[in-house]
Amino acid sequence: MTEPAICITPEPQVASAELEAALLAACRRGDAASLRAFVVRHQDAVFAFLSRTLGAGPHVEDLAQDVFLRAFRALPRFDPHGPARLSTWLLAIASRLAVDYRQKRRIPTQSLDEGALVRASATPETERRRLEIGRALARAAAELSDEQRDVFVLAEFHGLQMQEIAEVLSVPEATVKTRLFRARERLRHLLKDVWDER
Repeated sequence: MTEPAICITPEPQVASAELEAALLAACRRGDAASLRAFVVRHQDAVFAFLSRTLGAGPHVEDLAQDVFLRAFRALPRFDPHGPARLSTWLLAIASRLAVDYRQKRRIPTQSLDEGALVRASATPETERRRLEIGRALARAAAELSDEQRDVFVLAEFHGLQMQEIAEVLSVPEATVKTRLFRARERLRHLLKDVWDER
């Protein structure tokens, strides 16, 4: 009787890293299908960051396209074995474009999309309360400085670590910690009445 063959499957992170490396190599060769796949793979994170930091609107789509155009031009210089992950590198490009956009024009920001904050609820009262909290949080986040909002969005919505945020924003890690602390304190103060009503 023969023993059954043992099937060894790669760890999901290893498979994902290999897939990312293969996609990156194909993009560097200018493969059109791979460039489209690259955009599809990373567009949600880029759009989410831009819309949360600059507010929703047609400018987000234009800036996202610019992020990918710049990324494609810079791909030959990106080191896949370096300290920055590809997603962090893309967010760094998006961050620089957001800063440039803010400097060119002041825009009203609603940095957090309500859809990310409101989920299906068991009761109409709970749903109404969630909408109120979502709106209050969006208004409060719009009161943050641009620098604080960027750090808050990257930490809370994109789950980046302090070092990664520092890389994205090209600032020291201590600056990231300070900005995040101040953003959370400011939000805590601005939302005090909302939490007291609970």
